[in-house]
Amino acid sequence: MPFTVAIIGRPNVGKSTLFNRLTGKRQAIVDDTPGVTRDRREGDARIGDLDFRLIDTAGLEDAEADALEGRMRQQTERAVAEADAALFMIDGRAGLTPVDEHFAQWLRGCDTRVVVLANKCEGGAGEAGRLEAYGLGLGDPLPVSAEHGEGLGELYDALVELAEAAGADNYGDDTVAEADTKTEAARPLQLAIVGRPNVGKSTMVNVLLGEDRMLTGPEAGITRDAITVPWTWEGQEIHLVDTAGMRRKARVDRKLEKLSVADSLKAVQYAEVVVLVLDSNAVLEKQDLTIARRVIDEGRALIIAVNKWDAAEDRKASLQRLSDKLQTSLPQVRGIPVLTCSAKTGRGMDRLMPAVLQTYEVWNARVPTAELNRWFEMMMEAHPPPVVAGRRLRLRYITQVKTRPPTFSIFATRAGKIPESYLRYLANGLRDDFGLEGVPLRLNTRQRENPYDKKRK
Repeated sequence: MPFTVAIIGRPNVGKSTLFNRLTGKRQAIVDDTPGVTRDRREGDARIGDLDFRLIDTAGLEDAEADALEGRMRQQTERAVAEADAALFMIDGRAGLTPVDEHFAQWLRGCDTRVVVLANKCEGGAGEAGRLEAYGLGLGDPLPVSAEHGEGLGELYDALVELAEAAGADNYGDDTVAEADTKTEAARPLQLAIVGRPNVGKSTMVNVLLGEDRMLTGPEAGITRDAITVPWTWEGQEIHLVDTAGMRRKARVDRKLEKLSVADSLKAVQYAEVVVLVLDSNAVLEKQDLTIARRVIDEGRALIIAVNKWDAAEDRKASLQRLSDKLQTSLPQVRGIPVLTCSAKTGRGMDRLMPAVLQTYEVWNARVPTAELNRWFEMMMEAHPPPVVAGRRLRLRYITQVKTRPPTFSIFATRAGKIPESYLRYLANGLRDDFGLEGVPLRLNTRQRENPYDKKRK
């Protein structure tokens, strides 16, 4: 296990800003609104030659265990228990608060080693708050500025000492760099779970992982960040991404929700397989179709999971409505895998991952050129290209130019004249004859150069 560090503290002291600074990426959403982070986020961080695993956590608040803030605190407590060290961050400019002192008392009873960071100390502005932090009894507070990158040298010294005490050996060498190379070669499957708010995405992620990794509850819109969790399923490495619920654009007016939706759309862009979660009593509503079209336009493999099936009012009508909407609204992708399940009870969830891997295999499929052109000749014999402007179109050959998704190019003398109806005929034939059902398929045309045309510079 790599050396693991958790960043903790009350809301709005700069934890996510420090997380982004140390990981070198803008992974966590940062906003002036307190309590932006709710789920814990993990990433690979580095200071100098020290590499470690970093966990960003929700702001610590004193609340009832059943309340949303209480459930957030439980996630943070679990992160601290799993970490080798904790960075307890306070706001140096605001000074110590009763909440800081309350949770410092809790940290003194934990086995995890603690480093106190007084944030927002650029220009010496938070020096008074840093000096107050000596009263926490957790060692020397370090002055830092997460926004400006100040104080990282002192933080490096403190973490190296803790890494040595924990027996970590992933600093001062290329261990992590070698691990990154292996990860690149292994190519973990990027799997994103998307959908409207409160359809059960986080519950589904927890069932897949077999633990309460994501914060869940009856409140809509709990998830705000797109959280990536490394996971292995039957030997297949997977990066599982839980995303924030996406409402209709017209209803999104708050800045924080806009940031959350943008984070979810970025997760779709970088995913390979996307599971669109629907509510069994509101299947494929307008916003669901918008999300599905976005996934297809990005060229990602799509799976539809109808959740809350145990609470469906009319199962037969729901499935019929879903089938009709897929045929009328998403005709460009035939055979999208659809499965029904209940993340709450676990029923039907065992069918999700086999469907994901099967769809992923189709999305990566490659057809040999020779076999493809034999099929091409057969298709043109069965249905010859049409006559355009008194001349029959001459389609020369076809080749697959890429996978992920399967993309084909047809070379012809008058490529721009091929009717859309004939291209649909060929695309449907590719799906039927080569088993390319359920994934986006791209069929392009290319103009075959005439060697007798004079080339003009």
